[in-house]
Amino acid sequence: MKSAVIVFPGSNCDRDMASAIESVSGRAPEMVWHRDSDLPAGVDFIAIPGGFSYGDYLRSGAMAARSPIIAVVREAAERGTPVLGVCNGFQILTETGLLPGALMRNKSMHFTCRDAALRVENARSVFTHGYDEGETIHVPVAHHDGNYQTDADVLDRIEGEGQVAFRYLDDINGSARGIAGILNAKGNVLGMMPHPERAIEKAHGNMDGRRLFEGLFEKVF
Repeated sequence: MKSAVIVFPGSNCDRDMASAIESVSGRAPEMVWHRDSDLPAGVDFIAIPGGFSYGDYLRSGAMAARSPIIAVVREAAERGTPVLGVCNGFQILTETGLLPGALMRNKSMHFTCRDAALRVENARSVFTHGYDEGETIHVPVAHHDGNYQTDADVLDRIEGEGQVAFRYLDDINGSARGIAGILNAKGNVLGMMPHPERAIEKAHGNMDGRRLFEGLFEKVF
């Protein structure tokens, strides 16, 4: 199994993501710089980590979405390679159009850093099958622009097609319908604001995030 973590200037969760992947899979991922024009051969899973790519100038994720490596990530996603975007990674995935909608400033206008209670809405995807549908899990959040928004027609479509993966039980940032994470139509791209890589070990307070990676690696590899 070979995985890759994409690194941008301003990424600050890339090492957390790499550590989580290695902890669960037993193999360290390849760290891929944003200006690279290709992925390592044979990559089976791609993670786009959290942080503040390009200092969140213009819009969060807007500049990173135009980095050379993103075209290659898009091609891999279209071939069916699993792609996980967490926090800033979710913002980047919406900016590329791999996921619908946009992440706006939190309703409170403040940075939010806390554990969030999530309901698992879809336990059938390659990322979420390690959970039970309707289960409550706890995953940390740390963001200023985590307010997921899109128009009503798109919301109805993604709800109807089972693309909502996770929903906040307490809508901490004003996201439309409490959405915390969504899948693409094929189910191989997941964007979520909470950080599953920060809920991997007992020392983190809980291990609810670990099951996402365990389920993914079990299903794919």
